[in-house]
Amino acid sequence: MMRTLRIGIHTSISGSLEGAALKAAALGANTFQIFSSSPRMWRASIPRGADIRLLQQARARHDLAPLVIHDNYLINLAAADEIVRLKSIDAFRSELERTAAIGAEYLVAHPGSYKGQSLEQGLKTFAESLAKAACGLNTGGVTLLLECTAGAGASLGGRFEELAALRELALQVANLPVGYCLDTCHLFVAGYDVSSAEGLRRTIAEADRILDLSNVPVIHANDSKGALGSHLDRHEDIGEGYIGAEGFSRILAHPKLSGKAFILETPFDNEGDDLRNVEKLKEISRRTLGEVQAGSRPKNSRRARWCANK
Repeated sequence: MMRTLRIGIHTSISGSLEGAALKAAALGANTFQIFSSSPRMWRASIPRGADIRLLQQARARHDLAPLVIHDNYLINLAAADEIVRLKSIDAFRSELERTAAIGAEYLVAHPGSYKGQSLEQGLKTFAESLAKAACGLNTGGVTLLLECTAGAGASLGGRFEELAALRELALQVANLPVGYCLDTCHLFVAGYDVSSAEGLRRTIAEADRILDLSNVPVIHANDSKGALGSHLDRHEDIGEGYIGAEGFSRILAHPKLSGKAFILETPFDNEGDDLRNVEKLKEISRRTLGEVQAGSRPKNSRRARWCANK
């Protein structure tokens, strides 16, 4: 029997929490990601109980699992600036509270930027900030997922070793489970070649050795506008970037990634882009898994990188 992948997309809560779930279901997703509040505001309140119940009912009705919440863009737990750091601690504590109240399984967080500090001090600052944010909270079954980054400038998390160090420190200071979220675009532009068969083999082996892939329940499925190692964090539609359809066919078929939730964060420039990307990833999944079940493997032909000159 062919296994079913969890394929989802980030949807908006601008209408309502329930609306975000219904949108995911309408797009054909069986998992989804949201912001729990505006991603560009420091302060936010916990949603009303009635709104949370409607969300939970929609999730149960449409088999939407897991629910992933992404923290807001302003938070930087590794910040050297005290004002930014204190605001980030308060905002992240609020993120943890809302994630638990909403009943989401995962909270994805960017580790932040250590600009103005050494890497070692940045790692320590992140851990100390997380400890203050989580102090005394009962977060229920929420798992914090540290997301890999594009590795530009002083951003933490561009290398597996940094993610592993962050998790080790986090587990020492915060009373909550901690894992990882890998982003295909971020991996690629950080120098991990997930677009080729050999590159994916090396990347998966290294990730498993350093991170333990059992600690990676969620993968952000994004093609890349940036070239390998460019550190350019710009997502592209599935099959239209440097990773390409063949790259995603190998990623979706890799046995070490079986059981992960693949969530799209692809561009939404035109009406229908979200549906096209969900359908594209599902079509690649059906074709690839059908080939694997039949005993063949995705082809490793060279792909025309037409987007290099866009």
